[in-house]
Amino acid sequence: MLRQRPEVDAARLGGIGFCFGGSTALQLARSGADLKGVVSFHGALSTKAPAKAGSVRRRSSPAPGRTDPMIPADQVVAFEEEMRAAKADWQVILYGNTLHSFTNPEADGSLNPAILYNEKTDKRSWAAMRDFFQEKFGA
Repeated sequence: MLRQRPEVDAARLGGIGFCFGGSTALQLARSGADLKGVVSFHGALSTKAPAKAGSVRRRSSPAPGRTDPMIPADQVVAFEEEMRAAKADWQVILYGNTLHSFTNPEADGSLNPAILYNEKTDKRSWAAMRDFFQEKFGA
């Protein structure tokens, strides 16, 4: 549907998502969706539908917090192994001393101590996303 919109350059589509949306963006990459790349902010890396060799046509760039208990180290390792097996172009940027929902200024830890905004990581991850899409789109 998005490609059909007159104001959209169908050759320059990418995807980003936060939390569940980040997991969804990664699933789009795994499925071979025709996107230039996807970025996931604190989205789960696990999947019941792993990428198959050659299926990830575009680069993916997940950005979890290293101390996020919702995205434990074994998920990161499994994602890395999955992407290597799929021969995908990928990167993972781990942010130290960072918990879940680090991009949400309203995440104050009151509902769950593992859900906490981190201004420094928020800014760094956004800059990394911009660099990523600069590489993909060139503008």
